[in-house]
Amino acid sequence: MRTTLDLPEDLIDEAMKATQINTKTKVIITALEELIKKSKISGLKAFKGKVDLDIDMNAVRGRQCRYWSIRPYG
Repeated sequence: MRTTLDLPEDLIDEAMKATQINTKTKVIITALEELIKKSKISGLKAFKGKVDLDIDMNAVRGRQCRYWSIRPYG
């Protein structure tokens, strides 16, 4: 989609230098993708500590406890 934007040239130049991206289009696409990703991560953080999945990560990863006499949860 073609869109005409009035963007500060120094801001675009700085973003291109910081990211080593050599086209204005690509640097804007990258910025938008990062903004969306950051927003989604922020939304997921709202659920921290509120969802109990009851998953044994050692079993999922195929790990066994090194110390059979020590049980982490009782």
